[in-house]
Amino acid sequence: MKFGGTSVANIDRIKAVALKIKSEVEKKNKIIAVVSAMSGVTNDLVSLVKQASETYESSEYDAVLSSGEQVTSALLSIALQSLGIKSRSWLGWQIPIITNDVHGNARIKEIKKENILKSLDNGFVTIVSGFQGISSKNRITTLGRGGSDTSAVALAAAFSADRCDIYTDVDGIYTTDPRIVKNAKKLDYITYEEMLELASQGAKVLHTRSVALAMKYSVKLRVLSSFQNLPGTTVVNEEHNMEKSEIIGIAHNPNEAKITISIVPDKPGQAALIFGALADKGINVDMIVQSSTIDNSSTDITFTIPENDLILAQGILKNIQNEIGFSQVTSDINVVKISIVGNAMRSQPGIAKTMFATLANNQINIHVISTSEIKISVLVSSDYTELAMRSLHTAFSLDKK
Repeated sequence: MKFGGTSVANIDRIKAVALKIKSEVEKKNKIIAVVSAMSGVTNDLVSLVKQASETYESSEYDAVLSSGEQVTSALLSIALQSLGIKSRSWLGWQIPIITNDVHGNARIKEIKKENILKSLDNGFVTIVSGFQGISSKNRITTLGRGGSDTSAVALAAAFSADRCDIYTDVDGIYTTDPRIVKNAKKLDYITYEEMLELASQGAKVLHTRSVALAMKYSVKLRVLSSFQNLPGTTVVNEEHNMEKSEIIGIAHNPNEAKITISIVPDKPGQAALIFGALADKGINVDMIVQSSTIDNSSTDITFTIPENDLILAQGILKNIQNEIGFSQVTSDINVVKISIVGNAMRSQPGIAKTMFATLANNQINIHVISTSEIKISVLVSSDYTELAMRSLHTAFSLDKK
């Protein structure tokens, strides 16, 4: 059972979480609960670090940030004990959860099981501080964005759990963002692959890394509300959902920047130089389109990157302009990436036609297109975000699910 920051935001909510865990204990289940820091605490800790110094060692930064989850896990254990439930809080290093040495975005290498198994066998509920582990250098590490989800799925895989329940402030996975499309519908089931695509394209309920881990180890995943007793959404293998062939949902990501490099001399190796320079600085390039002149003398290259990397990218491209010989670089942050996702694209013709025709009928111009086996993404002006999402939601009959 994993509980996010809003689920443990204050003492009353922590006590409510304790009651949920108690109900599972009364069903004779053995429980490992993973908790995030209380809502807002991590941001406060980041602020304290920056007040102390603008420059700091990443290992000390991780030591500070991990303290948020430590507080929550101990408070939840205390709340359970007050209900007569035997429980104990565990930090990542006490289990231990062994990670690599990359502070701020560590990867789990191994989870030692002996200590937790002994505690479970003795009737204790295990409360784990999410988001953290310990490196080979005996330093606390944090797992990066979505780290508590990753902790929960990794523990579920390591201990061969019957399932992993992710409790959050929504009651499941929806066909799209219900704050934008009022007719968005909750899904009873979604495949790992579809969930992975939705998460990677901007859906915020589950982090991409945790879904990929669940898919790799076939962890049965459920997304549930901490505040309502509703069925939620179950993430399943495709073979358990093989009769479904449809568009499952629509995701959007407003945090995109479009860059166009104009009049690039059209010769081998140019793209490798451009994208290699960006990759060397850790900038992830997403959508790419290239168009050459009729005589193949030059080409324009357009691509997208995360908006917060735009200034860094502009500096990198300026530094290599003379080497490559392109004319200019232009950028645009008034864009949004909108993606349709579903297994229908494997078997049903006309999906792209429906998407593009719907946008055209609403006078929405497409800047860039990218595809995968079960996804089509388009980049459009952010002024049309709501119109695009609502019209596509209707066009693919998601209003009626």
